[in-house]
Amino acid sequence: MGGFFGTVSMEKCAADLFYGTDYQSHLGTRRGGMATYSKDNGFYRAIHNLENTYFRTRFEPELDKFQGNSGIGIISDTDAQPMLMNSHLGRFAIVTVAKINNMEEIADHLLQENMHLSEFSSGKINPTELISLLIIKGKTFTEGIENVFNMVKGSCSMLLLTEDGIIAARDAWGRTPIVIGKKDGAMAATSESTAFPNLGYETSYYVGPGEIVRLRPNGMEQLRKPNKKMQICSFLWIYYGFPTSSYENRNVEAMRFHTGCVMGKEDKTEVDSVGGIPDSGVGMAIGYSAGHQVPYQRGISKYTPTWPRSFMPANQDMRNLVAKMKLIPNKDMLEGKRCLFCDDSIVRGTQLRENTKVLKDLGAKEVHMRIACPPLIYACPFINFSASKNELELIARRVIKDFETHSEKATMLADAHTAENVDVPADRLKAYATTDSPEYNAMVAEIAKRLNLDSLKFSKLETIVEAIGLDKCQVCTHCFDGSSFHSLCEGNTNE
Repeated sequence: MGGFFGTVSMEKCAADLFYGTDYQSHLGTRRGGMATYSKDNGFYRAIHNLENTYFRTRFEPELDKFQGNSGIGIISDTDAQPMLMNSHLGRFAIVTVAKINNMEEIADHLLQENMHLSEFSSGKINPTELISLLIIKGKTFTEGIENVFNMVKGSCSMLLLTEDGIIAARDAWGRTPIVIGKKDGAMAATSESTAFPNLGYETSYYVGPGEIVRLRPNGMEQLRKPNKKMQICSFLWIYYGFPTSSYENRNVEAMRFHTGCVMGKEDKTEVDSVGGIPDSGVGMAIGYSAGHQVPYQRGISKYTPTWPRSFMPANQDMRNLVAKMKLIPNKDMLEGKRCLFCDDSIVRGTQLRENTKVLKDLGAKEVHMRIACPPLIYACPFINFSASKNELELIARRVIKDFETHSEKATMLADAHTAENVDVPADRLKAYATTDSPEYNAMVAEIAKRLNLDSLKFSKLETIVEAIGLDKCQVCTHCFDGSSFHSLCEGNTNE
């Protein structure tokens, strides 16, 4: 994933750019970058590796080098950004939040047109350079960005720092957000509206899917109208988003509270306390506590001064260690109690299984889990949701595979060795994705068993959509139900 921030002002922009970009830190951990433009000094750019430190510590010592009244910044889990380009469109810097599934195909197409790729990240094609080359094929910035929309399979939102303001372009299906803010003499664009309040900006506009706008200090100009259809990622509210952020005018914390409250009211399980797995499980847990009328207690606290995000290290064993070290259980809040915890999701299940063991070793009488979203059954093809490379890394998908390959039908079709390689048919996956179906209930019971939980419940898909407050056709829920826009609504164009 990743998050960006850009601002154009009547005054020097370095401070706003620095702090606004830093407010994207929960969205990325690998690399950070900033670029500014000054009429007198031109463009200045810096990129730093953040894997062993934080954005502020890398960029603060050189902050006085960022001159001018406009700039863009990004914190990313992918490529080194921003890119600097000099083209027939003029000079510009660019940052992207993107997942490009057909990167090699696009690269081959560009090379056949005698264009060249000079930037590589870890020996691979730099996605942001690829986007830049598609843009400069256009006669205008707008036409070039439309090339991106037409060519990229996946998603791409971007900010361009030009010699005439900042251009913000949201992914054609709106899978990732761009929010516009304003204050006297300045405009800003960001992935996270959390960046605005402390810098004095007020949210003024939510950029639509496929919409392109240009920001200058005195206002916003629309360069391309938004598309009619949208598929914004539901995980923005469930997991990615900071509690104070809003997307499509729907606040993250309000959505999480609503989800938890609905589950708390429906759930009949008797428990003594409710807690949240920090950080993204806390909002749901507070809502569950209110709905279930059971006290909220912090049976687990997060140690924040030194431990970064759990999936930052490339090695899975190290990720597991970091995840364990940063979450500290409180024996006095656990001993002898029937404890219920809320979390955003279960991906592999590794961390949760370890947490359950620790909680019971410390005296918890029972450990129950409530999850803010439905089971993750399908890999995400649209944004960089997790480091998972294979759907079988998802615990729900492994359980389904085990059930299906050991069924009577599978045994008749193949021996034990080849059965492990049999793909689960789409109709069978759909059965497991249907809430309260026999297959769904068996899957959830098996996950609870494997994680040593006394009970496990997932939020219903209908509850998620209701809590977000948008029409189902506007929200991407592919990782839960395998749906795409085309299977939900009439038509398959987005003009």
